[in-house]
Amino acid sequence: MKILIVQDRLRSGGTERQSVLLANAFAAARQETTLLTLRPGGQLAHTVAANVTQRALQPFDTGLDWLAPGIYRCVAATMPDVILCMGRMANCYAGGLQERFPAATVIATMRTGKKLPRLFRRSLGIVRHVITNSHDAKKTLATEYAVPSERISVIHNSLVFFATQPDGTRETVRDEIGTAAPTIVMLCVAMFRPEKNQRELIEIASGFPDTFDWNLWLVGDGPARGACEALTAQKNLAARVKFLGWRADPAPLYTAADIAVHASSSEALSNFLIEAQAQGLPAVAYEAQGITECFVPGQTGFAIKRGERDGFRAKIMQLGDAQTSDRAMLSWQACDFAMSSFDHDRQVDKYLDLFKKLTGKR
Repeated sequence: MKILIVQDRLRSGGTERQSVLLANAFAAARQETTLLTLRPGGQLAHTVAANVTQRALQPFDTGLDWLAPGIYRCVAATMPDVILCMGRMANCYAGGLQERFPAATVIATMRTGKKLPRLFRRSLGIVRHVITNSHDAKKTLATEYAVPSERISVIHNSLVFFATQPDGTRETVRDEIGTAAPTIVMLCVAMFRPEKNQRELIEIASGFPDTFDWNLWLVGDGPARGACEALTAQKNLAARVKFLGWRADPAPLYTAADIAVHASSSEALSNFLIEAQAQGLPAVAYEAQGITECFVPGQTGFAIKRGERDGFRAKIMQLGDAQTSDRAMLSWQACDFAMSSFDHDRQVDKYLDLFKKLTGKR
């Protein structure tokens, strides 16, 4: 089977990581796989496996996510059986690809809680099938965008970062960052974009009482980082809020942290939260589409109504004050849930089984 994955650009976001993971896995399963990006380069470009054909439409990076010169010519040269569109701009082209190549099975994906662009919405009515990564997002597709339920499949994200860390990793990482052993560390791994809402996490953390010993580790980079750093300085929190930048592998940071925190309102399923669960971190997050599918609600994670900062803080303090035995049990439950729900091989098999069903090819 020939599979073409179309992605906007291989920057460090969750959708981009899923695109690379899937491309590498399809190729490992002996499927002829091409990863086509609109823009060249990106932080993840070097992580694409050698047996995946990697192409970019823009001859140099124009900085324009939507520009896809020669996309139809490139697809015609590839003649794929399946075209899987990932990312907002790629999905805007999905409908046109299905119209231009009716023999191919074009599959759109919805992995966001943002309002969809007009061309994205048009594609939903034209493509053969739509994959979304949460049941909440499937409901949104059916109710807000009138996509028949039989044309929608839910396949949760796969775990990207999971590796057992050597003994002593927790202490080593904390020493490097300058965080004392008893300090409760809240962790958020996400690109700094307005919709990720790291500002809200800083506002929440600024209200902890002086008796609560905390650090907030913000991992990632992006256009909203400067504003978050300015807010941190304004509130005199530089000693407690740590900006750790982009990490190719943040797994050691999960091991060294205590609680995963999340305030974004625009995701269908958070890669960060499922990775945190796999590393045994309980989660506290604002309610949003798909959030309660990232953890076991009320057990390994807690969804707080948006804007209820006091409730958010109270839950973090409760988790921070938990007994060691209770933390160990919570950690085991979180890890067990994540490994059973977001197993990489299982999710990849679901994609390939769907492709075979839709195309009739093996």
